[in-house]
Amino acid sequence: MNLQTLPGEPWSDYGLIDSGHGRKLERYGRYRFIRPEPQAMWAPAQDDWQADGEFIPGSDEEGGGRWFYERPVPAEGWPLHWQEVTFQASCTPFRHLGFFPDMAPVWDWMRGRIADKDQAQVMNLFGYTGVGTLAMAAAGAQMVHVDASKKSVAQARANAALSGLEDRPVRWIVDDAAKFVAREVRRGRRYDGILLDPPKYGRGPDGEVWRLEEDLPGLIAHCRQLLDADSRFLFLTVYAVRMSALAIGELLRQAFADLPGTVEAGELAVREEARGLMLPTAIWARWSR
Repeated sequence: MNLQTLPGEPWSDYGLIDSGHGRKLERYGRYRFIRPEPQAMWAPAQDDWQADGEFIPGSDEEGGGRWFYERPVPAEGWPLHWQEVTFQASCTPFRHLGFFPDMAPVWDWMRGRIADKDQAQVMNLFGYTGVGTLAMAAAGAQMVHVDASKKSVAQARANAALSGLEDRPVRWIVDDAAKFVAREVRRGRRYDGILLDPPKYGRGPDGEVWRLEEDLPGLIAHCRQLLDADSRFLFLTVYAVRMSALAIGELLRQAFADLPGTVEAGELAVREEARGLMLPTAIWARWSR
């Protein structure tokens, strides 16, 4: 299986300005932030980074830390735009800013897969704040958005209103993703596309425990049952660094062996504006036809 890189290019409201020495400097609209980035092992293009805020990691291994600000940044967030979608960015306690900009090439790719499909049925599992859901809804898809966090789903609905997309056909579901998919299989449902971005570890609304290495194969098997020979895609992203793109690619190849189409795998990356180099962010695998 040949591995591919999906590069995230800068756009008007986001860019990776510079990176190096274990950090990255990014622009989010009118604000600039510095965040830890272990994979930026090289030297930065410039040493004198100017930013509105910086996330300083804690000493624990669970990803703790806090934001420090050089200039005022709205605690309630500020609006950003990606094509037709408007959404709220904010400095979260988890070091990111309420969305994942490296997913932009995935949103573009999925929109291309359903461009000729009227009212495509698409599910976004672990949908978070809904930028991917709204990117697909704006392209005409009928969406099912699933996340275990009531707060995240509320933010996704608020982003739909910001985008003027609140009337689009989206089912907003607060539920454990694995349980919801299992019920959809029992209901005999089918989809044209599925996007899933599972965390390494998580808990459902009723205390369900999700462990990526243990639970991903079963979830993929259930997702396969929701797709058929007329479906268009399944796209899986994984941010757990101990996994390999080859491993998740083989998982999908076996799960989709009975369907026509192609299985591919590779890395997500963001292109740095200073030098054009590629900063890897995650691994992915996809089935498509």
